[in-house]
Amino acid sequence: MTTTTSRQREQWVEARENIDAVLIPLGTPVVIPKGTRMRITQRMGGTCTVEVNGNLARVAGKAVAALGLEEAEEQREEATENQSCVVNEALVRETLKGCYDPEIPVNIVDLGLVYDILVVEDDEGRTEVEVTMTLTAPGCGMGPFIVEDVRSRILALPGVHDARVELVFDPPWDRSMMSDAARLQLGMF
Repeated sequence: MTTTTSRQREQWVEARENIDAVLIPLGTPVVIPKGTRMRITQRMGGTCTVEVNGNLARVAGKAVAALGLEEAEEQREEATENQSCVVNEALVRETLKGCYDPEIPVNIVDLGLVYDILVVEDDEGRTEVEVTMTLTAPGCGMGPFIVEDVRSRILALPGVHDARVELVFDPPWDRSMMSDAARLQLGMF
């Protein structure tokens, strides 16, 4: 997975076209006009967090190309590798390590937001995946976008017919749920 260095975080870009984005932490859709200069603060998991006019916004999917950034080579290779794999809990968990909270530079698995993953194959050989997860804060406006990112990444796995994501707040998330790697990355030791 591609992560940014502090030098990359200071990268300034100009919108090559109008860009659909989402204000952080409100979750309000906005359009960043063509020609707007913005600073990339985080680029992970195929999404970017940008600072524009004093606000943070999440740019995802094809809109990232309008920033003049190309899809990371590792993501293309990872997608190719997953074409012939067996879907199981370990693969789903690894896939979800590509999902990030746009305000925190740690993936949702290492943050401890993923509580349970259930992979079931039905009688017709179709794979269904159920994920139970939470957010760092119940009122997070980015929740629906993170949930949809989780769902779309699971559905992109070969053979997955259905993906359901249940958002729960019991037990509530706290810092003790983070992996050691996440605490180290965030300097919380």
